[in-house]
Amino acid sequence: MSTFTDSLNADLAVMEKAGTLKKFRHIQTPMDTQVTMEETGKALVLSSNNYLGLANHPEVIEAGVAALKKYGAGTASVRFICGTFTIHEQIEAALAKLHHTEAALTYVSCWTANTGLIPTIATEHDALISDALNHASLIDGCRMAKAKRYVYKHSDMNDLESKLKETAAARRRFIVTDGVFSMEGDIVNLPGVVTLARQYNATIILDDSHGVGVMGKHGRGCAEHYNLEHEVDITTGTLGKALGGAAGGYVAGPQPLIDYLQQTSRPQLFSNALPATIAGSAMKAIEILEREPQRIARLHHLTKMTREGLKARGFKPLDGESAIVPLIVGETAFAIKMSQEMMQEGIFITGFGYPVVPEGHARLRIQISATLTDEQVQFALEKFEMVGKKLGVI
Repeated sequence: MSTFTDSLNADLAVMEKAGTLKKFRHIQTPMDTQVTMEETGKALVLSSNNYLGLANHPEVIEAGVAALKKYGAGTASVRFICGTFTIHEQIEAALAKLHHTEAALTYVSCWTANTGLIPTIATEHDALISDALNHASLIDGCRMAKAKRYVYKHSDMNDLESKLKETAAARRRFIVTDGVFSMEGDIVNLPGVVTLARQYNATIILDDSHGVGVMGKHGRGCAEHYNLEHEVDITTGTLGKALGGAAGGYVAGPQPLIDYLQQTSRPQLFSNALPATIAGSAMKAIEILEREPQRIARLHHLTKMTREGLKARGFKPLDGESAIVPLIVGETAFAIKMSQEMMQEGIFITGFGYPVVPEGHARLRIQISATLTDEQVQFALEKFEMVGKKLGVI
């Protein structure tokens, strides 16, 4: 064991010397637009997926507490052994309604939803065709499947069509894609994907974790954004971002798919059910999303203000329609250094580098929340300009 730990310490030392060792920040207050951090005191948060500002919403908290008191900490086992709480049925019905599908099934995270879905339905007779910039959970889900795997160039419909032609002999073909690509901030070319899926009789799997609560007039995601809600076959998503910010994932789709996953999906059969308190909080978050669409409009106003403000100061953020505004700064160590400089100025933002993104494409990823004020955004822009000039980025 000592030899093993010595080798790990040596690897960690290499990361630290290179400036790529990730540091975990310690937050002492609930997630919000402003938090208190152990290292630096008060900080403005631009590094959270709390898109609608619901993670610390009083009604969301109250609903979670009420569910905890009613159902306790959890089922203490898997649902088919210990039973399903009524609140599981309620949250799944709410998610199916949100996505205009027949049914939905919850998991403890979207990671387990993706890795529980894809290997279950894609067999050795099938083909998986995945966007090159898909989230790691989709990539791992495809790797775990027995189906043949193909990768098409990011959002390249010509390459996707080429892969569809190449897989003509497969029994079933699945096009696997993110809705919002989390490191780029751009959104799927869903009209193109739908056209090709129908032309070549393929099934669409859309992970809309960063799209739900952000895209579309009512926040139902990328399918609503394109007015293609009834054209997406299978949607996966999370309750850990816009919908309350705690944890949990789901698959939404036709009833036979959900019935089949209940019978055969390994994370469903061998992993505990979603805690009731998370289901309660997420249900309230969905309710708020439906009754307060102005949060989505506010979110897009602030995102536009941020992107245009950065451009006016000499930055070149990646274009996109989501609430993610990435700034490419080069090497991983530099991205981490810049994020540390921003922290000293009272801005909590994370530097992303390899292996999360390719070498040489490290970035700071700004994530906007609807509950930021115009003044807070202006403050952040001023700090970006100060640090950007100091480090020679602008």
